[in-house]
Amino acid sequence: MSPEEIGLCGCWQVVALRRESLDLCRPDAAPTMETGYYVSSLSVSSYGDAGIAALVRNHWSAIENGTHYRRDVTLGEDACRVKDRNAAAALASLRNLANGIYELERERKRTTVDTFKSWLAQQTFSSAWLQLKR
Repeated sequence: MSPEEIGLCGCWQVVALRRESLDLCRPDAAPTMETGYYVSSLSVSSYGDAGIAALVRNHWSAIENGTHYRRDVTLGEDACRVKDRNAAAALASLRNLANGIYELERERKRTTVDTFKSWLAQQTFSSAWLQLKR
């Protein structure tokens, strides 16, 4: 099927990627096979199979080692026990906002700290608000 046939206009290809998963909590369990589906605006001739696999792997590696690490470890998201759905959504939005401001400050060369945790330690509401207004 083409991307247009499934309602994804502007995409050049749909990629099905099979991967083997291991349950690390049950080392004796047999591996399971999963299929992930991805859409891309890259032309079919841009990357071969190995290139597409590398792009997907690098994408997920950057997410797990970047944003998720910051949210889970630095901001303690996994340890948060807020039960109210709206409060949890508000906290997630605030974590995303903090992460976004930090990334903007790094991109614009407005901070000299090298870690998110160090940057957070320097922040007050007033300083964050001023950074947003710049």
